[in-house]
Amino acid sequence: MLFLAQAADAAIQWGWGFAGVGIGCGIASLAAGIGIGRIAAAATESVARQPEASNAIRGITILTAAFIEGVCLFAIVVCLLMSLSLGGAVPVHS
Repeated sequence: MLFLAQAADAAIQWGWGFAGVGIGCGIASLAAGIGIGRIAAAATESVARQPEASNAIRGITILTAAFIEGVCLFAIVVCLLMSLSLGGAVPVHS
């Protein structure tokens, strides 16, 4: 009976691990979307105020958005690697 309680506890922890991975991926994607949206809004406002600087503003905007996407992809890869390491966390006994 003790083994069943330990297996149930391990299964619950395994489930929470996958839930954490999903929440982490969602938060990383949401934060990247918000950050890139704020960059685009600020760039649009800047170009409206100074149209002659549009080429410089465009380059800085693209570079900054690429940095944010890189951080987001890194976070998602880390979350997915953690989910792969959770695959062997539940003991399987026949």
